[in-house]
Amino acid sequence: MVTRTAFGALPIQRVDKQQATKILRRAVDAGINFFDTARNYSDSEEKIGFALSKRRDEIIIATKSNAKDGDKLFSDLQTSLKNLKTDYVDILQLHNPSSPPDPEDENSSYAAMLKAQEKGMIRFLGITNHRLEVARQAVNSGLYDTLQYPFCHLASEEEVQLVHQCARANIGFIAMKALSGGLINHAEAAFAYLRQYPNVIPIWGIQQLQELEQFIDLENTLPVLDQRLRKVIANDRRELTGSFCRACGYCLPCPAEIPIPTAARMSLLLKRARWWTFITPERQMQMEKIQNCRECGKCRERCPYYLDPPKLLKRELNLYREFLNQCSG
Repeated sequence: MVTRTAFGALPIQRVDKQQATKILRRAVDAGINFFDTARNYSDSEEKIGFALSKRRDEIIIATKSNAKDGDKLFSDLQTSLKNLKTDYVDILQLHNPSSPPDPEDENSSYAAMLKAQEKGMIRFLGITNHRLEVARQAVNSGLYDTLQYPFCHLASEEEVQLVHQCARANIGFIAMKALSGGLINHAEAAFAYLRQYPNVIPIWGIQQLQELEQFIDLENTLPVLDQRLRKVIANDRRELTGSFCRACGYCLPCPAEIPIPTAARMSLLLKRARWWTFITPERQMQMEKIQNCRECGKCRERCPYYLDPPKLLKRELNLYREFLNQCSG
């Protein structure tokens, strides 16, 4: 059994090993036992291994591979085990495939997961995705123990039904993007909303100790989804529901080195985050890179939300410049 509050370990790649160790060990001390990472989260696995290998029997680890074939999946898994300093992972997840692999193909990544499971290298099989239709296919196949999918209080009715579908199929639902990539800035409302669903485990992306302490406090106090929090959620839905960048990063790399996941939603960040951190000279230089967009279309092809990043970027640059003019005025 995993704890209802879980640790999303993507952000710890942005802090040094000493700080990551302090955060990870504090999480276990507070009772959190589920940690989600991935092979391509740079040194996230290594930091978990360094900090928590001596407490392996206290924790449940999920990692991911974006391998397209069996050989690559085995290679990724062996690297993950080495980094995590363990001889097994609890959940190995196929990382955002464009479609679920063919289970009948003996060279597929899915077939390799079954072989690894037989060898005791993994306990459960999972899949992650950002596309609703692919997530449904995975659930309908009956081949996976867990599904990881973006889910928060901005979810559509179809996405809520996906949660219920997983519950009926006895498939664990791991909720990523529970704060919508940082655009949801009221953690209490986000926490209370997700706690309504007994089969949903949010993996809160944690980079700072104070963020972890906030979620520990929320777990201890268990906020109620009352009228006050419902008003917060209603306001978020008015401002954020629709075609906006979720900062998943699958559009990258950009040939023009445009930081698309930040730049394509800059106007929202200026409204909902610490706006002054987004108008530094360095940030302004990054935003001006939008002028170098080559219209190659690669970001458009990769976007799991079917957005048009070049169009979004041009709009965001204009809004950004207007904001800077207002600040200077």
